[in-house]
Amino acid sequence: MSDVPDNANEHCPGTQTIAEIGAKLSTVKHKILVLSGKGGVGKSTFSAHLAHALANDGTKEVALLDVDICGPSIPRIMGLEGEQVHQSGSGWSPVYVEENLAVMSIGFLLSSPDDAVIWRGPKKNGMIKQFLRDVDWGDLDYLIVDTPPGTSDEHLSIVQYLSSTHVDGAVIITTPQEVALQDVRKEIRFCQKVKLPIIGVVENMSGFVCPSCKNTSQIFPPTSGGAERMCENLKLPLLGKVPLDPRIARSCDEGKSFLNEVPDSPAAKAYHSIVQSIQDYCSNRVTDEQSTD
Repeated sequence: MSDVPDNANEHCPGTQTIAEIGAKLSTVKHKILVLSGKGGVGKSTFSAHLAHALANDGTKEVALLDVDICGPSIPRIMGLEGEQVHQSGSGWSPVYVEENLAVMSIGFLLSSPDDAVIWRGPKKNGMIKQFLRDVDWGDLDYLIVDTPPGTSDEHLSIVQYLSSTHVDGAVIITTPQEVALQDVRKEIRFCQKVKLPIIGVVENMSGFVCPSCKNTSQIFPPTSGGAERMCENLKLPLLGKVPLDPRIARSCDEGKSFLNEVPDSPAAKAYHSIVQSIQDYCSNRVTDEQSTD
C-alpha cells in the first residue's frame, strides 16, 4: 500500500501520526475498506450488513467505522440515531449495537441528524485521523471502514493513515448499469495506484426476484455486461450479486439487520455467500503472510 515518502522527515507530523495509528490498530486482525465510485449503489447498506453478518459469530469482535463525513448514514442504518460518543481514559468509546459490534461515525457528534457538515479537506482528514487514533477500538477481529463515493480526500487519508497496518483490501460496490460501472473502474484504478489490494466486486441491485413467482426481472439492465464482464476484463473476483429487495431498504430505515429479519430470502443468501468469500480471503491472506515470514 501507499506509504510515507522516502524523503519524509522522521519527525514530521504525518509520519508520527501514521506510526501512532499503526500502534493503536495493532490489535485489529483484519481491516476491510468498502468503496464505490458512484453514490447510491448501496455501499453503506453493504457495509452495515457485512458487519452484522460477521458479528453473528459471537466469538468475533467487529467494528464499523463510518468515514463518510458529509453524509453519515450508518447511525440510521444500524439503529443508533440519537446515540452519543463518550470519552474515557483510553479515548473515545464507540457505540455498541451488540456486545461484539461497535460503531463510530461523525453522526454521533452532531446535535441533529439533519445538521450539515460543511468542511474542507483538512478538517475532514483531521476527523478521520481522530477516529483511527483516538477511538478505543480494543481487540478486534474485523474493522469495516465505510467510505464515501469517489476517490478524494477521505480515500487518500484513510489509505495513508492505514499504510502501516496491513489492510486486507477493499470490497468495491457497483450496480449493473454502465453509468455506475464507469465510475467503479476509476475506483479500481485508484486502488491500483495506491497499491490497495482488491478483495473483489459486489454487484448490488442485480435483478429483482419476485417473492411470489420467484422469477427474476432486470430492473437495471446490464447493457455492457454488468459487473461480471467488467471483472472478467480486469481479472478481478466477482464476489456475488445481490438482488433488489424492498425489505432491505425498510430494514435500513428501521435500523434492523435484513439478514436477521428475512434470513431465507435470495438477497440474504447472496449476502452470506459474499461474506463467506471475504472471510476466506482474509484467512488465506493471513496464511500467506505467515508462510512468507
